Amino acid sequence: MPLALLGTGVSRGIGIGRARIVRHGDLDIPQYRIAPHWVEEEISRLTAALETARAQLRAIREQIPAAIASDIVGFIDAHLLMLEDQALTGAPAEIIRQQRFNAEWALKLQQETLLRVFDEIDDPYLRTRRDDVEHVVRRVQFLLLKGPGSHDRLGPTEEPDRVILADDLSPGELVTLHRHGVAAIVSERGGTASHVAILARSLGIPALVAVHRADQFIRDGEMVVVDGHVGVLLTGLTEADLASYRQRQTQERRRRADLRQLKDVPGRTRDGVPVELAINIELDADIAAARQVGAAGVGLYRTEFLYMNREQPPDEEEQFEQYLAVVRALSGAPVTIRTLDAGADKQVGGEIAPSCPSALGLRAVRYSLKEPELFKTQLRAILRASAHGPIRLLIPMLTTLEELAQVRQMLAAAMGELAQRGHPFDPTLPLGGMIEVPAAALCARQFAQRLDFLSIGTNDLTQYTLAADRMDQAVGHLFDPFHPAVMRLIQLTAAAGEATGTPVAVCGEVAGDPFFTRTLLGFGVSRLSMPPAALLEVKRVVLESDTSRLRPRVAQLVECSDSAAVMGLMEEINALN
Repeated sequence: MPLALLGTGVSRGIGIGRARIVRHGDLDIPQYRIAPHWVEEEISRLTAALETARAQLRAIREQIPAAIASDIVGFIDAHLLMLEDQALTGAPAEIIRQQRFNAEWALKLQQETLLRVFDEIDDPYLRTRRDDVEHVVRRVQFLLLKGPGSHDRLGPTEEPDRVILADDLSPGELVTLHRHGVAAIVSERGGTASHVAILARSLGIPALVAVHRADQFIRDGEMVVVDGHVGVLLTGLTEADLASYRQRQTQERRRRADLRQLKDVPGRTRDGVPVELAINIELDADIAAARQVGAAGVGLYRTEFLYMNREQPPDEEEQFEQYLAVVRALSGAPVTIRTLDAGADKQVGGEIAPSCPSALGLRAVRYSLKEPELFKTQLRAILRASAHGPIRLLIPMLTTLEELAQVRQMLAAAMGELAQRGHPFDPTLPLGGMIEVPAAALCARQFAQRLDFLSIGTNDLTQYTLAADRMDQAVGHLFDPFHPAVMRLIQLTAAAGEATGTPVAVCGEVAGDPFFTRTLLGFGVSRLSMPPAALLEVKRVVLESDTSRLRPRVAQLVECSDSAAVMGLMEEINALN
């Protein structure tokens, strides 16, 4: 009898194969105190485990084929950086010295401290990076408990065409699975912005997350189907059902091959409207992905990672070198750099008590204006990089025109300081604002009249409009980008851009969802920035769309009374020839 388990589809595609159940289980971390004369030896044991973990990750990195998108390399590199960071090397060693705990327990205590910091971060994407801390610590703990010859649960004998059912998977395990031809991934943990989701999309592996306790209903070795389009795990299918899914799988493979042919095709609708298709990045290593998919540039460069996991914020020179590397790697394509989207909970400078609730408190541009020297340092670094290639400056979470006026004053001051020091910069640097607060969307025309471009952050705009944090399981079901109120705010912002001749971009999650593409085009959005793996599929929709026909249908969306009506009308819009 067929059985369907629902989850969240985070990587499109059909995966067919026999189930392989993999569970981490909780490591049994011992707690005990050591004698004073064993302290240095215990620290040496920790140091050896850290070095073995680095060696394992370097070996995994060397096995990554050059053709694979850079996202996976970026995650491995991020884990390597964590293994070099004092937060995971010096701090546990100090706990061993001061409290004489065993290495495993000292590492556990430091992990708990780090996870509390990540749990307080406002940005949903950055908050999911707590998984990286857990994966890195788990690897080191495993080595401490099992010895230097121990490895991940997935060994070199993994069979191809398996559907992996796991509680969670690390980037290293995903590399191993990809190398052995995994058919699909089903994870109990994770969300649309989790590392499993991001890497599965980059690797082209069909994937579901938030499928709870699948191992209670499915046996190891049982034939299953993963449908990443609708977010369902199926078992107990007939041979006729399996044959139908295999046919769909073949059709998808042909479609992906066809998509690769679109890499160098300009982004332009059937009726000649140009659409800039760019990618989101956070590390300069991610730039390789832009070339692989023929991106028009970087539509969102998150700078938060420059500030995290360190005692002091990066100085002007360090930031300048980082931004310059991105500019040079893009070879003339534009890069939109978002200034620090942080809150006091991230402790990037200054002892400011976090507001409560932090999502509504001192964060993003509010934090930057509260810390003027920190802000001006970043502005000077960005301005200096602008002398070497096209940069757009993006300010997060603008809410009032007074904030914008303060930003302009700070920008003018930074320009004046650089001029005095003789540093070149682009005096006409385009300045944009993120529309992610309902107040900003309602005042979009006033912002558009004073800015060079607008960029809609649909993730935050949705959660603020609906008062629902999508990372909070208690209210996550209320996070709904199809809500008519969200549609109206997007339409209002796009209309303000058109009325003033100001380009409007979307860099939130819906920008990379082909289901939303025609709706955004119909609203008048001219720039889309998304994960690299989504770009060619979105480009296909752009090329097949006629905005003159879309506009009257899309205009009807703002008259819908509920999300179901919005989705139904969007399906009709997507069916237009």
